[in-house]
Amino acid sequence: MEKVIVIGGPTASGKTGLGVELAKQIQGEIVSADSMQIYKKMNIGTAKPTVEEMQGIPHHGIDFVEPDTRYSVADFKKDAMKDIKDILERGKVPIVVGGTGLYINSLIDGIDYKEIPFDETYRAYLETCVEQQGLDALYQEAKQIDPEAMKHISKNDKKRILRVLEIYKQTGKTKTILEKESRAGGIPYDYHVFCIQMDREILYQRINTRVDNMIQQGLIQEVKNLLQEYQKFPTAMQGLGYKEVVEYLQGRTTKEEMIETIKRETRRYAKRQLTWFRKNKQTIWLDGLRPKQENIAIILEEYSEKKAKEDVARG
Repeated sequence: MEKVIVIGGPTASGKTGLGVELAKQIQGEIVSADSMQIYKKMNIGTAKPTVEEMQGIPHHGIDFVEPDTRYSVADFKKDAMKDIKDILERGKVPIVVGGTGLYINSLIDGIDYKEIPFDETYRAYLETCVEQQGLDALYQEAKQIDPEAMKHISKNDKKRILRVLEIYKQTGKTKTILEKESRAGGIPYDYHVFCIQMDREILYQRINTRVDNMIQQGLIQEVKNLLQEYQKFPTAMQGLGYKEVVEYLQGRTTKEEMIETIKRETRRYAKRQLTWFRKNKQTIWLDGLRPKQENIAIILEEYSEKKAKEDVARG
């Protein structure tokens, strides 16, 4: 079974830099597993790697979807599998890099998500419910419908709460049941899953600094430009950092409050990302404060050791 390396971890932990450095050493190419870096013209708020940061390493799954276009986990699975297959056929090593747990899950657990038609009327109804009753009311409703799925969804994660309700409305089945049904196809690749971790206070400091840098780099203007160019943002403007800037531009909060909210919600998101990887029994942990080369040595040792054992087993 052909091998695929996965490097995950919380935001601001150094996944991009580690993935690029590893790719340079093993003839690798990056497959992004980031649900926001897919969008064009959303560069600052998504911390999309620059041309300089990519260092000539091919990156797939970045900067190719219009911000007013819906892009689902089913779309990601289809595109990522195509990219992985293409990379392997060219004799390169696929390195999946990102922190979107749902995306990584679809690969390492072999989940084939069904394409569920989007019901714009029902989404508008749910949005009205949020405005009138608050998000917690829908959270509790989703918890009654699919308690298993809701164990992994934050009370503040509006996008995923609404999705649980929409899936049930459209299919009559819960997200949990659909995922169990979708695993029947098996897992075509041998995924080696690594996750970067570091001291929480240091990680939070890095997150705070990153947010300050985003503001200085022009995040507010980036959002203004998007609002002027596009009429609708089905998913993109729900992204962390973007929705908070929209609220500021609409006069609902001050600039200082906006910045602090982005920092707080990003810290919370990082905590959820780490929780997801801890639940994954495949995860091999890397220390984000170590030099990159030490972490690369750990990755290559595990990767090569397993490959050697399989070669011996094959005789």
